[in-house]
Amino acid sequence: MVAVRRKMMPAARVPKAASGSARANRLRPLSPGRCGGRARQPFGLFRDEDGFTTVGVALALLVTLSLVFTSAQVYRVSSASADVQDVADAVALAAENEVAEFMIVVRVCDAVALSLSLTGAVVAGLGVAALCTPATAGASGVLLDAARKVVRARDAFAEKAAAGLNRLQKALPFLAAANAASVASANNGGAMGASYLGLAVLVPADGEELSVGAVEGAEDLVDEAEREADDIKQAAAEAEEAAREAAACKERAFLRDCGDAPAYCMYERAATLAGMAGADNPRYASVDVWSFSVALDRARAYYACRLAAEEPEGSSAEERARSALRERFYRYAAAEVERGYVRETADSFEAFFPHLPKNTAEMRQTSLYTETVYPVTAVGGGRAVVHAWPGCPEAAGATGTASIAQMEADDCPACPACGFTAASMGKVAAASTSIENGFEHHYEAVAQAADEYQKARAKLDPLAAEVKGKAGGLLDRCLDVLRRAGGMRIDAAPPGRFGTVAFAVNTNVAAASTGFANGYVREAGALGARAAVSAATLVAEPSDEGRNVVSSLLDGLRGEGGAATGALGVVLDCWSGLLGAYLEGQGAVQGAIERAVDALPFASASGLGSWAAGAFGKAAEALGLEPAKLDALKPVLVNTAHVASADDASFSARFLAVKAQAVAHPLASTDLFSSVVTAAEAAAVEGVAGLDGTVEIASVRLFGDDGPAIPITIALPQAARDAVADFASGVADGVRSVYAQVTGVRTWE
Repeated sequence: MVAVRRKMMPAARVPKAASGSARANRLRPLSPGRCGGRARQPFGLFRDEDGFTTVGVALALLVTLSLVFTSAQVYRVSSASADVQDVADAVALAAENEVAEFMIVVRVCDAVALSLSLTGAVVAGLGVAALCTPATAGASGVLLDAARKVVRARDAFAEKAAAGLNRLQKALPFLAAANAASVASANNGGAMGASYLGLAVLVPADGEELSVGAVEGAEDLVDEAEREADDIKQAAAEAEEAAREAAACKERAFLRDCGDAPAYCMYERAATLAGMAGADNPRYASVDVWSFSVALDRARAYYACRLAAEEPEGSSAEERARSALRERFYRYAAAEVERGYVRETADSFEAFFPHLPKNTAEMRQTSLYTETVYPVTAVGGGRAVVHAWPGCPEAAGATGTASIAQMEADDCPACPACGFTAASMGKVAAASTSIENGFEHHYEAVAQAADEYQKARAKLDPLAAEVKGKAGGLLDRCLDVLRRAGGMRIDAAPPGRFGTVAFAVNTNVAAASTGFANGYVREAGALGARAAVSAATLVAEPSDEGRNVVSSLLDGLRGEGGAATGALGVVLDCWSGLLGAYLEGQGAVQGAIERAVDALPFASASGLGSWAAGAFGKAAEALGLEPAKLDALKPVLVNTAHVASADDASFSARFLAVKAQAVAHPLASTDLFSSVVTAAEAAAVEGVAGLDGTVEIASVRLFGDDGPAIPITIALPQAARDAVADFASGVADGVRSVYAQVTGVRTWE
């Protein structure tokens, strides 16, 4: 009991004069109006003018505790009733998550099919390129055969993948229902002893049939390449031989021009004899950057320089005559090399290096022999004497000019001062041509090498054109196949693509006071079965999660691809790289081709191997493959009407009718709920047949039946493996039983 103290007021001091009167008042009997006054007031038992009484406080505490426990009980009952909606939401999300995982499988199969399509075309292109050089011709047969096997493997995989995915999507309603029920049962127990049943229906219940056609033209490309292989290889071999001859000629010319420096060569002789340097006398370190035009330009600069600087080495008539003849030779040589030319492209070569005379006999074949520039004087007997230059001491009084040819025809005697004869001019070039310390000696070697190089190129260029024409046409077809391969994709429209409608039922009937018994709330009534519906659909979430999942799965395929050497190793590496084309698009295609080209010895004297590899790489650049959209698919909760209205199947129509009737007549007792559940059961049971622990979608056999097989399998959820065929019917029966409990009507199916 709670004691309530009255408030004590301090006694007032009474004056003595009035003390008697105060004492009289205290002893006066109560008047009838005051006697029993507390009992006559309505709330006098609970409070008076001084505050709450003991009874009042006790009653207030009892009322408060009753309200607290009553509110708590109401909250618990409401919460227990509402839990079924949370479970229904979880069931819907779990069921739709199966659809999301199915789409991951579709993406993996699409990536494998795309990579095999690209690999077949790329390996065929590599096989064509390998035909263009003898060093890789042996590998071309292996590559073309591998390309054929990859193309067939792709078609077989695509067919099996489509069939496997069709089987899986037929089972998808059951898998979704199994996962939904597993999630529902995971919420059993708790303070109220919940016992949940969950059933999910995918909308639509059926998916569109998947089919993937063959890549047109891929195997035809391999067939044509094999038909053209012998002609291409023969032309490439002849071209390689001619190219080696041409390369040897060019190497000799390079060495004689500047490659032998600091030993004797045109570069060294021009620097020593004419003092040439800089741009007039360049030096190249490699024949790869040198061309015949360098030697021709050097010769032009050399003779112009020697002509401008020519002076007699002495004062005697003979020395002055030799200087005059050298000057004439330099003038002739400068004019001759000016007529020279070099016209070179990647596919043709044309050059003219004038040959300078290196002796008297060759001089007689030039304009030096016929030009009429030498002074003539007469001697006794009417015979003429021809002089080397007008300054000859014996040339005074010359009557005309003559040529060396005329001098020899008239058998003219030699001048006693300058001793000029035909041999005098012949010796000018012979001295510097016959020995290696002469500029002309090295120039003549370059001129001869240019002639031989031109002959070798005359054989090489038509052969190279033949190879490029045939191989180029095949490479163009290869690009067409690549483009078609990029468009042959696996697109899926599975069950549940619009969403999932889920049903959850708590079948446990528990006393309202379960787990919360107390003396403040009267125990009466029970919390009956509860049901709820929910819906979920998939939305694409821009993130790296979807990409990472597919990338991880593709990495696993790479790891199971095995190992090989030689050309087959190139094929495996190529496929491994092209698996990334699904994720990275064009960048992965280019990277795979570059690595494959680097793995084969395409370098050759003819350059046809490098040309073919480069042409194939440029053709692949035009593919422009875009990476796949890999946004993560996430299930989210939505209004059930939104999901059901997206489909016109019987279940959706029936569900919308149930919902509309429930909204219009919430207290009506009908069997529509049971009929909806029956439709859901039928959709789930249909997908059960033939399922075991795993589903093999397809297997990759890159090199045909003799090569390794890489299976793509899907493990079923544990709930599906445990439930198998009786599962969906059992859940549906449980849901209908709850309906019977509520309505009192049992519908026989």
